[in-house]
Amino acid sequence: MRAFTWFFVLMVLALAAIALFAYPAWTLLHPHLDFPFHRIGERIGMLALLAGFLLVARHLRLADRGSLGYGLPRRAFLREILLGLALGVTTMLAVVAVMTGLALLDWTRATDVSAAALVKLILARAASGLVVAFIEETFLRGAMHTAIERESGTRTAIVLTAVVYAATHFFASYHIAPEQVTPHSGLDLLAGTLHSFAHPAAIADAFLALLAVGVVLGLVRAATGNIAACVGLHAGWVWVMLVAHELTRARSGAPLSFLLSRFDGFVGWLVLAWTLVLAVPLWRFYRGRGAPRS
Repeated sequence: MRAFTWFFVLMVLALAAIALFAYPAWTLLHPHLDFPFHRIGERIGMLALLAGFLLVARHLRLADRGSLGYGLPRRAFLREILLGLALGVTTMLAVVAVMTGLALLDWTRATDVSAAALVKLILARAASGLVVAFIEETFLRGAMHTAIERESGTRTAIVLTAVVYAATHFFASYHIAPEQVTPHSGLDLLAGTLHSFAHPAAIADAFLALLAVGVVLGLVRAATGNIAACVGLHAGWVWVMLVAHELTRARSGAPLSFLLSRFDGFVGWLVLAWTLVLAVPLWRFYRGRGAPRS
């Protein structure tokens, strides 16, 4: 578990950096740049995580393309991303269709969106999905999976990366008004970022759904030996979810509304069930394909 400990400590230190350095950075920057306090804290956490990641990757011998999950030739890597993207979009659209059929989503908001705005929204959310997928998959199914797999085996790598993947989705964006910023605001920002974990029952359905998604991505990573398919699947799922969030809202009064999480109005018991249905077929599909060489 030494490899996992390194990554866990890295994430803890990144969160600690928010508490320690957000206020000093704000006092330096705010008189000259009108950056919100929470934005400064988030950037400090990201920079701390990136700097620590570079050090940990070098220490654990992960600073190469293969260890980070990029071992495929470029053409094959892009082809696998596109295939995964198509599968991700298709399977998540199926979930949205089921939600709509069960009267769980209200599409009234979509009627006010023009064709040009819709195209812009779709393209922007596609870019967001790809960025999110590349960052998270490189860190989790790339470096972390490789490090844990070398030390503790594939099953442990799949489970632990899935747990981290699920947990990080509950880091909330917590805002503090400029006039309310004090020397203790770094700690307040950290507490607000982690406040969802203070009420585990409220996020149980979303956590389990995301845990299942993380396991599926880990299985695909293990079957292919790289993160190309994971990036594509992940980006496709996020893409459809982001667009759906913009165009719909959850019907809280629907008879089956409990199937959607109270956390974000989307990921919940229904997504968990659909992920479990998809898990074995996706794993078998990618295990049958193996790792393309060119």
